Amino acid sequence: MKGESNDTIRKSLREAPKENPKAPHNWYKIYGLKKDTVYVDTSLTIKSDYKFNYLRKDNFGLLPFANDGHTYNTLDYGLVNKSALPGFGFKAKNFNYLEANDIMYYSVPTPLTELYFKTVLEQGQSVDAFVTLNTSKNLNFSIAYKGLRSLGKYQNSLASNGNFRFTSSYHTTSKRYGLNAHFTGQDFSNQENGGLLNKEDFESEDSQFNDRSRLEVILKDAKNKLVGKRYFINHYFRLNKNDVSNNVYLEHQMNYETKKYSFEKTTGFDEDTEVKYFGDAFVSEKYSDLTKSNSFYNKISAAFSNSTIGKFNIFAEDVRYNYFYNRIVINNNQVAIPSSNNFSVQALGGTYFYLKNKIRGEATFAKGLSKNEFSTLDIFAEYSLNEKNKFSAQYSNINKLPDLNYTLYQSDFVFYNWYNNFKNEKINSLKFKLQSQWGSAEAQFSVYNDYLYFSNDDATNATLITTPKQYSGTINYMSVKAEKEFKFRKWSLDNTVLFQQVTQDEAILNMPKLITRNTLCFSDHLFKKALFLQTGITFQYFTEYNANGYNPLISEFYSQNSEKIGGFPMFDFFVNGRVRQTRIFLKAEHFNSSFTGNKFYSAPNHPYKDFVIRFGLVWNFFQ
Repeated sequence: MKGESNDTIRKSLREAPKENPKAPHNWYKIYGLKKDTVYVDTSLTIKSDYKFNYLRKDNFGLLPFANDGHTYNTLDYGLVNKSALPGFGFKAKNFNYLEANDIMYYSVPTPLTELYFKTVLEQGQSVDAFVTLNTSKNLNFSIAYKGLRSLGKYQNSLASNGNFRFTSSYHTTSKRYGLNAHFTGQDFSNQENGGLLNKEDFESEDSQFNDRSRLEVILKDAKNKLVGKRYFINHYFRLNKNDVSNNVYLEHQMNYETKKYSFEKTTGFDEDTEVKYFGDAFVSEKYSDLTKSNSFYNKISAAFSNSTIGKFNIFAEDVRYNYFYNRIVINNNQVAIPSSNNFSVQALGGTYFYLKNKIRGEATFAKGLSKNEFSTLDIFAEYSLNEKNKFSAQYSNINKLPDLNYTLYQSDFVFYNWYNNFKNEKINSLKFKLQSQWGSAEAQFSVYNDYLYFSNDDATNATLITTPKQYSGTINYMSVKAEKEFKFRKWSLDNTVLFQQVTQDEAILNMPKLITRNTLCFSDHLFKKALFLQTGITFQYFTEYNANGYNPLISEFYSQNSEKIGGFPMFDFFVNGRVRQTRIFLKAEHFNSSFTGNKFYSAPNHPYKDFVIRFGLVWNFFQ
């Protein structure tokens, strides 16, 4: 019996099943609300290096401030996308704020984890941890958190930010019912120094100021913060029991979002030694501004889908806004500035989708029904010759309601209290894009009427009195962007060039005429192909122009024509490697800063970052 038992054990081991093969990468799917599916990518290319930053995307056309987790000055105006519905405002805080359309959903055969880590400028770290799994083929969950803390090199410039995301997606086996839902909790806190008090100290290149914390700044105890929470559901139900060539769907989308923006400064301005930077105030110290908002969006749709002619969707939208403060401003015994701006808008519209063979198209029209009129017309068409060669064109006409902070704002500072009744902005835009095996190019032509912007009311620039304005003229914007990578054996030269032109009677919209990024890279496999190595130099440059200034009180950029920035080179040296699903990044950023002169700025009075060596990695686990 004993020998028989041993034989049985040995036989069971011999017949043990082999290890299950790994699932192919195209089973790990990532998609957005429009079902535009991509797959998990663990390759290492020069595009991977461009995306290895705090935003986790290629930030060409954005100029970061000196500390991670702060704001960006927009060099490429083509990156500015506007919706017909009003935004909360305080746009300088929104570069890393994830909107509903930015949230992705997943379908994976095995649990998937991604870990991102990057060192920061001083005392802190930048991390992004993500995990997703399917409990069944039909149900997926994901949870992620991106956090950053960086002290920065200058006085009063600490950044402490966080993005929490939770998603779930579900569909029945027959796909008669499907749902995507998410929750986000986001907060962005920044100490704000207002820029340099004496630019001459910075530009003098005096060795005592190589320690940037010795440079005097305008604000020594100011900070602002944006906090947002969102509850989102998008689901559908097919009336047909089975999926056939003609289907009818009912769809519903709900978005409830709360936001708070605050600015605080504890101590007052010393009248003997300091300029009242924001002008007169109602209080002498402990300045505290708090803006709150919540919005409730609902969209109900009925759709008809035909396998030959495409999908027609008719929808109704209802949005309710509650934007408010805990006080009012009284002038001559009358309410000059109310405590809230509460209103609702309704709209009817339709969308047509077409996808067949080599052609993809989408057209959307929506028209507001309430007294707050707005409208959107968007037409998109794409022709794909093959995977490497595509051409697309898009036309949009937007009648946009003003952002909420343009209409109403309250502050402890006298000049930062307003209640306006601006006209809608009118935006006409035409875009073309070509993607080919030889390179890519895109062009944009836009016309802006009743353009809304901020400007400084103090012509002497001694103080910063920034208020919203509306330009009655017409602004014409044109841009052409080209991308091309040249390869020779193990060498490559990747090039991106953008040309912009603005035509206007007054200098309201200011952009650099030329932006370029060029990367010379060497790539090779080492250690019997266990390591893929990538090393090279990236050069970035934009022409000198009157860049928008930054106002930390309202977290907005303002138009100005008294000071130019730009015209300075930025060189980065990098060494990147890939071992299995791990990509390792080492970069010496702006290594030429010490020998090209201290004339590098991200905005007037706000220096660009100095030379710094950064390390980090992106690590994927496929369980």
